[in-house]
Amino acid sequence: MQLVVARIGRAHGIKGEVTVEVRTDEPELRLGPGAVLATDPASAGPLTIATGRVHSGRLLLRFEGVHDRTGAEALRNTLLIADVDPEELPEGEDEYYDHQLIDLDVVTEDGEPVGRITEISHLPTQDLFVVERPDGTEVFVPFVEGIVTEIDLEEQRAVIDPPPGLIDDRAEVASSRDADGTGDAAETGDDA
Repeated sequence: MQLVVARIGRAHGIKGEVTVEVRTDEPELRLGPGAVLATDPASAGPLTIATGRVHSGRLLLRFEGVHDRTGAEALRNTLLIADVDPEELPEGEDEYYDHQLIDLDVVTEDGEPVGRITEISHLPTQDLFVVERPDGTEVFVPFVEGIVTEIDLEEQRAVIDPPPGLIDDRAEVASSRDADGTGDAAETGDDA
C-alpha cells in the first residue's frame, strides 16, 4: 500500500535542500536518509533521501542527484509516497493510519448512524474526519478524544459523542445578553 508521507515545499539555500510539509506521524521512519520514495507526479521520482535535518522547526531534505536550488525548486509541490505493509500498525496505541479509518461507519454513542468516513483532513491544529451522510451531504468531525470516543477496527466503526450542532441543526446558542434578560428576541424568535 502506498501512503503520502510529505509534500515538497520551496527550495532552501543553494545546495539543493527543500522544505517539506510532513504528512506522517513517523517522519524518522519514513523520511530518513536512504529512504526511496515514489512521487506524484511520477515523472519526478523515485527520489532517494540523501540528508535530512530540522531547521527553525521545519524539516529540510536533500535528495540524491539534486545539487542546486534550480533542481530543488523543480520538485516543489511534489508528493512523496512510501510503500507501507497494509498490516503494519502505528507504534502508539491510539494512533491510526488514514487507510485504517477510511470507510469506517460513524455512529453516535446511542447507535444512531451518522455516515461513512470518506477522507481524513490533516489541519495544523487537528485532524478532521470528512463523513458522508446517507443523503450525500458531508459533515466534518474533529478527530479529538472528547468527540471521537471509540475506534473499533474489528467492527469497522467510529463512535462519536457530538456536541450540539455538529451533526444536526440543533445548535445551542449562548449569549451573555441572555443571562441578563435582554436576549428575549433571540429566545422567542421575534425579529423586533
